[in-house]
Amino acid sequence: MKFFFLCVIAMVVMLGVACSSSDDESEPAAAAAPTANPTPRTTAEPMPTVISSGTTGAIDALVAASIDLTQLPIGDAVSTAPEVDAVWSCQTDFGGPGAGATGDWINGDGTFDITAKPTVDGEAEWPSEFAISLNEDVRTLTGNSLPDHLTGEYPITSNDDAYQYDRNPNSISSQTLQIDLPSTPTIADKPSCLSLGPIGVMLTGSVVFNALDAQGRDAVAYEIQDDCSGHPEMRGAYHYHSLTPCIEDEGEGHSALVGYAMDGFGIYGPRGEDGETLTNADLDDCHGHTHEIEWDSDTLEMYHYHATWEYPYTLGCYMGTAAAMFGG
Repeated sequence: MKFFFLCVIAMVVMLGVACSSSDDESEPAAAAAPTANPTPRTTAEPMPTVISSGTTGAIDALVAASIDLTQLPIGDAVSTAPEVDAVWSCQTDFGGPGAGATGDWINGDGTFDITAKPTVDGEAEWPSEFAISLNEDVRTLTGNSLPDHLTGEYPITSNDDAYQYDRNPNSISSQTLQIDLPSTPTIADKPSCLSLGPIGVMLTGSVVFNALDAQGRDAVAYEIQDDCSGHPEMRGAYHYHSLTPCIEDEGEGHSALVGYAMDGFGIYGPRGEDGETLTNADLDDCHGHTHEIEWDSDTLEMYHYHATWEYPYTLGCYMGTAAAMFGG
C-alpha cells in the first residue's frame, strides 16, 4: 500500500489539498444517466508526481503559515448559514455509507496526519474529453467527466491494503457533463448552500464535491482515495473533495486557476497575492475573497475561491448563483 508522503510533497509544490478517498458513497448522482462505461487502460507509468526545485520554498511557506500537515484539524462542521471553517450544506440529514474504519493517521485529538494516509492502488488511464468555450457572456463546459490523469483501480479490491479501511464498490464511468456559466460572474444578494454532489468542475475534466462524505464527515480526513485525491460515487462519477495534486500549480506568485465553481467564479490554488500559503483566516465564509486576478487573459478585480489545506478545502458556500451542473 502506497502511503501519502510523495503525494503530499507533490501537492505542496503544485497546489495544496489532501489526497483522500472514499468508500461506498451514496452521494447524489453527479450526472445524468451515465453513458456506456469505458474500459480503463492500465499502464506501467507511475501516477503523476511532481517534485521540483521549488519544493523547499513551498514547505517553508507552509511552515510560515503555521500549517502542520501531521496535525490538520478534522473539520466536521456543517452549518445552516455562511460560516468560516464550515460547510453550509443544503443537506442536513446524513447517514449514508462511507469508509468503514480508520487508521493511525487519525490522531485522536481532533486532528489527522495527512502524510500518513494510505491511497488506493492502481494506475488506470481514461479517455477523457473536456472542452471550455466562450460565447459572449457564457462560458460552456462540456465533456465526459473522466479525468485526464491516471486513477486508482475501482472497485477497491480485497488485495489492496486500502480495503481494510474503505471498500468502495463503485466503478468509474463516463457522465454527460454540460454546464453554462456566466463568463463574468457576479456576487448574489446573499450566499447559498452547497449540494452534497458536484459544486464545481476542475480543469482535469472531473468534478469536485464539497468537503463532506455521505455520513456528513470530513471526507479528506476519513475517506481513502487514490493518488490524485479522487474516487467514484455510486453512479460512477469520478470526483474530488479537495484540490487534486494531479493538476499543476507551480510558481511563486498567486496560484493558477484550477477550476470553476457552479456559480461561475474561479477556483484557484492555495497561494495568495504575494505567493503566501493561505489559511481559512485569510478567506471569507464561502472560502474566497476579492482582489485583482488574471481572468480570460485580462486583469480584473474579482471575487474568487481558493483551495486550502484546511477544511472545507474548496468552497464553504456559494457567493454567486449556482447553475445546473449537468444537462443533456
